[in-house]
Amino acid sequence: MKKEIVSLTECKNYDYIKVKESIEKSFNNLGGIEKYINKGETVLLKLNLLMKKKPEEATTTHPIFVKALAEILIEYGTRVVIGDSPGGPFNERILKGIYKYCGIQEIADEVGAELNYNTNSVEVKNEKGKILKSMEVVEMITKVDKVISVSKLKTHGMMLFTGAVKNMFGIIPGILKAEYHFKMPEIKDFSEALVDICLAGNPILSFMDGIVGMEGAGPSAGEPRDIGVVLASTSPYHLDVVATTIVNIPPLKVPTILRCVERNMIKGNLEDIELVGEDINNFKVYDFKAPGIRSVHFIKDNKPSFIRAISNKLLQPKPVFIHKDCIGCRDCADNCPAKVIEMVNNRPIVNLDGCIRCYCCQELCPKKAVIIHRPLIMKLISKL
Repeated sequence: MKKEIVSLTECKNYDYIKVKESIEKSFNNLGGIEKYINKGETVLLKLNLLMKKKPEEATTTHPIFVKALAEILIEYGTRVVIGDSPGGPFNERILKGIYKYCGIQEIADEVGAELNYNTNSVEVKNEKGKILKSMEVVEMITKVDKVISVSKLKTHGMMLFTGAVKNMFGIIPGILKAEYHFKMPEIKDFSEALVDICLAGNPILSFMDGIVGMEGAGPSAGEPRDIGVVLASTSPYHLDVVATTIVNIPPLKVPTILRCVERNMIKGNLEDIELVGEDINNFKVYDFKAPGIRSVHFIKDNKPSFIRAISNKLLQPKPVFIHKDCIGCRDCADNCPAKVIEMVNNRPIVNLDGCIRCYCCQELCPKKAVIIHRPLIMKLISKL
């Protein structure tokens, strides 16, 4: 198996000059911009813009990181478009709000990059896909010559880790993401779909903002964690292996990585990876807080269905709504794929019998008013 290059460069903070130097080193480590992009081409920087969050909250790709990368590409001679399809509805009004709130509007104006407001979608074929041979994607990826994934190093409630591969889920238009969750509530199926979507998006390069990552209840309710690394590779699949290794998450516990191993795309460790740049040991965080297992069926199919149902119900984690912190915005109810959240007296009430444990409610809550309660046995298992 051919070794894929993953670049590691040090960057301790979001000082613009230091970030730009680090990204320039990343390009050099991978063989130079000209190896991947021709002058005059249009390049999409596909960010992680999950929701309206300030840069210091470490939920979205940091604007200084985006500014430095965009400016390098523009100076090289490319046209740069910046975009994403955040969680929830996908329309121009919401995009404008997110670009402004996340600091992306300001940096785009400064460097002369364009912001995507095309909210159309198109059907594309995906011959490399395993379960998704065709899919509806945002039209913006079909209007550019190259796509660069610009992800954030974060934990994730359902997928344990969200990085370069899951970042490409943002090419699925707005609320259609909820349909994917509803149709594929099982982690194995959903992670298969995420790998298929990444294959369809086909990023020519993947950069990861690991200067400050997120630990704990990611991807939006966790805590910022200094890591001090910029990662880059032609392979988002290998990049995620390196990122999880850095934050002490066993790669094979991450569903998307495991699916790639099962498809013989990667080894799932560092054996098929050539690390260039800094020593990986300089960045390792051994006490990184990862979320526990969120959705597991412990009782096998050979048991009576009523026993499976009762046991799984007792052992499964569940979303808990902190009403005193809730502002009644309805984001959880409006974006619940299973439509099992009802607003009562302007506060959410969930019907757990219909809950598919996707945790979109936690992911999209602007006030961190949703926590995931896990039974004690689940907490013990997550440490195994």
